[in-house]
Amino acid sequence: MILHDEILEQPQRLRHLLESQRETAQQIALAIRAHDIQYVVIAARGTSDNAARYATYLWGVLNGFPVALATPSLFTYYQTPPRMRGALVVGISQSGQSPDIVQVVEEGKRQGCLTLAITNTPDSPLAQIAEYHFDIQAGAERAVAATKTYTAQLTAITMIAAALSESSKLWAELWQLPVWAEEVLKDEARIEQAVQRYRYMERCAVLGRGFNYATAFEWALKLKELTYVAAEPYSSADFLHGPIAMVQEGFPVMVVAPQGKIFVSVHQTLEQLRRLRAETVVISNGHEALNQATTALPIPEGVPEWLSPLVSILPAQLFTYYLTLARGYDPDHPRTIFKVTRTE
Repeated sequence: MILHDEILEQPQRLRHLLESQRETAQQIALAIRAHDIQYVVIAARGTSDNAARYATYLWGVLNGFPVALATPSLFTYYQTPPRMRGALVVGISQSGQSPDIVQVVEEGKRQGCLTLAITNTPDSPLAQIAEYHFDIQAGAERAVAATKTYTAQLTAITMIAAALSESSKLWAELWQLPVWAEEVLKDEARIEQAVQRYRYMERCAVLGRGFNYATAFEWALKLKELTYVAAEPYSSADFLHGPIAMVQEGFPVMVVAPQGKIFVSVHQTLEQLRRLRAETVVISNGHEALNQATTALPIPEGVPEWLSPLVSILPAQLFTYYLTLARGYDPDHPRTIFKVTRTE
């Protein structure tokens, strides 16, 4: 199974990326300082859009930048690009081929902005148009559903954040990522057994908050792509503002609840879900959250919150992979979708 191999490949890929691209991250950080960047605009689609969601939190928390997700239709169909003076304009794309993402970065360059491409394809149109390119070096990703390119994109984002902060502590924590990833993937056999409970699931909610708002969206996307479950992602806070009304006994809710500043808030939502007798699958390194879960998917206790999305997505990927098999579908060839999607 190609997808399975690529999931298990991730610790090795993260280790290589950290070893080979630190200088690239530092060069990008120097350019950002030299240009007196005031804010960041990111263009992305699909899984890369979820990596961009992570950047909105990480570059905001660690580097103080307001970060906005671009609206590519303004640049393509409406032909009314906004003023981006003072911005770092970033395109994130596995293939670097989608015309709308390329056009956002091209317009940023035309307006005199510093531009950056984060891709797995150095000779792609996006990489060629941007002033700086961060090659995530994930190797050929043959499975249609992105796994290793997603965690590599997140790692690139963290490396840029660490380089901008000039914090040795952040770099030291980053070097632990491959070890944590290996530890999580060792739980594969238990996850394979756990998914059998959910093989007839047709809909669910997926919750995360803060840094793991992105994880909720990425897990939901993988469930939709591979298992065809109608998985709806929410901030755990937004979920309380209406959507929780759909929860009744046995309703499946996936929850990403790592230790950190948002833990108390997400745990309170978990307590409400328990009172409603929801069926909860919880990814966490907090014992209180894991003890509340119908199905607990633990991650290592030492993972800091800012890096938790890179670790928490791994059990979510394995959960989705084995659920796909349990439902009788082919995880390497999901229906309707293709590896490279070009939108305008």
